[in-house]
Order: sequence, then C-alpha cells, then structure tokens
Amino acid sequence: MLIRRLGFLLPLVLPVLVLVGYRLGGAWNYLTAWWAFALVPLTDTLVGIDTEVAGPARGSSQGWELYFDAVLIAWVPVQFALLLFAVVAVGTIDGIGARIGFTLSVGIVTGGIGIVVAHELGHRQGRGARVLAGALLSSVAYLHFYIEHNQGHHSRVGTDRDPASARPGETFWRFLPRAVFGGIASAWHIEAARLRLAGQSRYSARNRLVWAAAIPLAVTLCLGATLGAPAASLFVAQALIAASLLELVNYVEHYGLTRRRGADGRFERVGVEHSWNSSQRLSNWVTFNLQRHSHHHVQVTRRYQELEHAPGAPQLPTGYAGMIVLALVPPLWRRVMDPRLARWQAEHGVNA
Repeated sequence: MLIRRLGFLLPLVLPVLVLVGYRLGGAWNYLTAWWAFALVPLTDTLVGIDTEVAGPARGSSQGWELYFDAVLIAWVPVQFALLLFAVVAVGTIDGIGARIGFTLSVGIVTGGIGIVVAHELGHRQGRGARVLAGALLSSVAYLHFYIEHNQGHHSRVGTDRDPASARPGETFWRFLPRAVFGGIASAWHIEAARLRLAGQSRYSARNRLVWAAAIPLAVTLCLGATLGAPAASLFVAQALIAASLLELVNYVEHYGLTRRRGADGRFERVGVEHSWNSSQRLSNWVTFNLQRHSHHHVQVTRRYQELEHAPGAPQLPTGYAGMIVLALVPPLWRRVMDPRLARWQAEHGVNA
C-alpha cells in the first residue's frame, strides 16, 4: 500500500530528466521523450495492472489526504521553475536538433504532467485549487480547456456535440483541428452565455477567454523583448506540444464510444462504458490515475487517489503512453483499436 501511494511522486522524475539531458547536451536532450514514450510503455507491459484504490476514503486519514493534495500543489512551483529555467537555457544550446529535443522535453513535462495536474485541480471546489489550475493552463496557453472541459465536455461526452470525443474511424490527425478549434468555440459560447445571464458583454474584461489569449501573448512578447527570439519561441513551442499531448489523451480516452439517443431525443446517461479505462500501474502513477477515466466521468468529484478500476468499462491494451504512440500512426491505431471498438458496439447495441 505504501508503494502504491508513494508512486505518485514519480512525475517529479520528468523535470529532473530535462535538466540531466540539458547538462549532458546534444541528443541527450531527448531523454525525457525516450523515458515517456519508450521506457514507460515497455515497463507498463512488464509491470502490469493494479486494480486497487490508492488512497483511503476521504476523511478516514487526514495525513494521507494532505499528502495527496501536497503532491499536486507542489507541482505548480516545479513547473514554473522549469519554464523559467528553460526560457533562459534554450539560448545556450548549440545545434537545432538539440534545441528541438530540449523544447520537446519541456513540452512533454508541461503537457503530460502539468495539464493533468490542472485537470485534477480544476475539478476541486476550492477557489485556491482552481486558481492554480488556471495558472498551469495559462502557462501552456490553454486556459479555455478549464471552461470547455468542466462545463461542456462532461455533459456532452460521447455525442456529436462534443469536440473532445473522437468519432469511430477518425484518425488523430483529423481529430486534432476539430478538437482544438471546436473546444475554443465551445468555450466561447459557454462564456458568452454566462456573461449574458450576468448582464455583461461577451467582449468585456470579465470574459475569461480574453485573459486566456492575453496572458500567453503578453508572456511571449515580454520574453522576446527581454531574452530574445529563442526564449519566446520555446514558450510558444512547448505550449503547442503540451496542447497536442492533451488532445492526444482526449483522443485515446473516448475514441469511438458513443451514447445512444432515446426516442425522446435525449442521450443516455454517461456511464463507465463511455470512456476507455486503463489501470496500468506505472502510467497511472505518472498521470495521477487519469487513466481510470471511466470512473472519473461517472463520479467527477472523486479525487485522483480515490478513483477505482472499472471492470465494466472498455479496456485499453496498455497505458496512455503506449496508446499515444499508436495514435500518432493511424494504421497501427486502427489495427489495435477498431476490433475492440467493434466488440464494444456489438455489446452495447450501437451502430457502427
């Protein structure tokens, strides 16, 4: 049980790998990418799954509750320290290949871990947690995700109204622009409706999407003016990488799973069967149990350490790290996932 809980410290390895890669130089700047998308999938296969709950029921162990919260909160200064280091250090790296590797590694950390932490904090009730979530999302220029995910995706998942739900047979490369621009458009409509009810203009400073655009733009301009083009370019590039990783995860989580519409035109209630589940031990530590996504959609207020393995949900063959690699190569993805999707459709009476 102790190892199961201490495993959530594993994400802290990633920023260390970025620093090690920078210190060793050259091709070592790709070390984080190799760790995330080669070593983790391989280890997932060897270690296998863990179907137990990581943390105790809320209120039963105050000490462990504080630990699980502290792991998340500690990530915020770690990410901002890494970004500060990165924008200063990138200009000292010789060679375009090494710079690309360094930037890729930073984006893997800010997207693969930072957005996951922001997602968890964004579902908390406290204002402080949501402010931290907003800060993390602003650092990757994806603050609109907080609005669209909480108020759009969770109610529309598994329908053609949800830009974050991949259609059956849809490749990631076709899904990506629809998810990005559809998500922004959805967030805009949600925010406009909120402001209209409050008697405010959608173009006022109270529109959170105005700040979602203004903050990253201001940071980019300030970095360019003070540290030069390499720093500004790194900030923009790591944000693009982080956003792409988020959408890769969205693609994996709901690929092809659709909710049936009743005779009254309403969609069936969201169940564990509308998200792909994975309880791979290692990658669940790295992603704070995000892979137990089926349970998350059914009980949104459950904290990451309380999420349960959902045996009744469709199961991924491996963790997110391995599935992301497959998603980048559509023929491999469809060869692995389409037969699983076809079985799910047959079991749930959903037309292909």
